[in-house]
Amino acid sequence: MPRLGAHMSIAGGFDLAIERGVSIGCQTIQIFLKNATQWRGRDISETEAQRFRTARGALPVFAHSSYLINLGVPSPRSVAALADEIRRADLLGIPFIVMHPGAHLGAGEMAGLDSVARNLDAVFAKTPSSTVRIALETTAGQGSCLGHRIEHLAEILRRVKLSERLAVCVDTCHLFAAGYDISMRRGYEAVMKQLDDLPVVAFHLNDSKKPLGSRVDRHEHIGKGLIGLEAFRCVLRDKRWRGLPMVLETPKGEDMREDIENLRVLRSLISLSTLQRSNSRRASDR
Repeated sequence: MPRLGAHMSIAGGFDLAIERGVSIGCQTIQIFLKNATQWRGRDISETEAQRFRTARGALPVFAHSSYLINLGVPSPRSVAALADEIRRADLLGIPFIVMHPGAHLGAGEMAGLDSVARNLDAVFAKTPSSTVRIALETTAGQGSCLGHRIEHLAEILRRVKLSERLAVCVDTCHLFAAGYDISMRRGYEAVMKQLDDLPVVAFHLNDSKKPLGSRVDRHEHIGKGLIGLEAFRCVLRDKRWRGLPMVLETPKGEDMREDIENLRVLRSLISLSTLQRSNSRRASDR
């Protein structure tokens, strides 16, 4: 089965993100490696890193990069910031960092994709001993943002020298907003077929406040938006994604009750499938 969880705050310490996630039944979590709206973060001590690794245990944890990083244009500052995040992930034992490819800011898509590839080459050159991967995220395509076409991600993978250090994270809201209609099974299957040759390592499970093809990134609670439940049922029962971490990035308050409800809804979509398989096995045993 997929591992379900949510993005968790690192306020007060990285280990507290684990505590928050476990308290609501997360089987995986996503975190930031520092304040997502700042270029620099405070240093992580070995003691703090050890506390995190101990608290995490066997719980799968991955990270999301800072929103300031933009590899879609020549940017030594973004290269340095992402290299720093990789070093932070190494300290914490985190296997991959989800990242929006970037925005070309008017230079054009091909120039933007070339810039992303060149910047990633520079980042990997700065972190040669690291095994941390960068998981390029599908995006909604707001403004000049790249990654709203699956072909964009494939092209970046083709251009980067160390493509083995790249992966893909699929965001359901972003796919839908970008114009990929995954709301019904037939459309879902057609879209997922385009991902068959890409190294998908994680999903963001978010419904969408905005309509198909709007290219506006607005997350909604599961089943409360314009995607509907069928797409999530398809994702959760798809054997291609079995065992992958899947996290919520939906709005929530400090008590996380929204996460609890969204996880309950998602698990209900799996449990029916589990019951059907169990009944089928019992019938074949008789």
